[in-house]
Amino acid sequence: MAETVGKERKILVAVDESEESMHALSWCLENVVSENSKDTLVLLHAKPLRSAYIGLDGTGYMLSSDMVAAIERYNNEMADCVMAKAKKICHDFGEVAVETRVENGDARDVICHVAQELVPDVLVMGSHGYGLIKRAFLGSVSHHCAHNVKCPVLVVKRPKPSKSN
Repeated sequence: MAETVGKERKILVAVDESEESMHALSWCLENVVSENSKDTLVLLHAKPLRSAYIGLDGTGYMLSSDMVAAIERYNNEMADCVMAKAKKICHDFGEVAVETRVENGDARDVICHVAQELVPDVLVMGSHGYGLIKRAFLGSVSHHCAHNVKCPVLVVKRPKPSKSN
C-alpha cells in the first residue's frame, strides 16, 4: 500500500493471542506503515461475552459465580497480555501512533462494528489458515469481515514453516 504524503491514515489491526495475528501486525508495520507517515494504528482485541461460556450445552447449566469471575479475570488478563505484546511490536518498529481498544463480543461482530464506527483506511487481520472442514465448523472471522465491512480488508497469512530434510 503506497504511502500518501501528508495524508493521515487510520489503520485498524485486529489482534488476538495467536501468532497469526501478531504476524499480521508485524507485516503491517513493515509493509503498510511508514515510519515518517502520519498513520495511526488502532489495535483492536475482542473479549468473549459472558454468554459465550455460560450454558454452552443448551441445558441451561450455569457456572458458579466464582467460576464466572475466574473466567472474567482470565479474559481480562489475556486482553492485557495481547495488547502489551502488540504495543511492544509497535514500539520496536519505531515512531508510530498507536491507539488500543478492547471490546466485548464475538470477534466478527466487534471488528465489523468498530470498522463501521472508525471508518479506517484499511482493516488488517491475520488468518489462521484453517482448511475447508475447520472453516465450515468454526467459521472464518477474516472471511466474515472481508464481506461485511466497507473499508478495504488486508488478510495476512503467516508463511508455513519450511520443511528441512
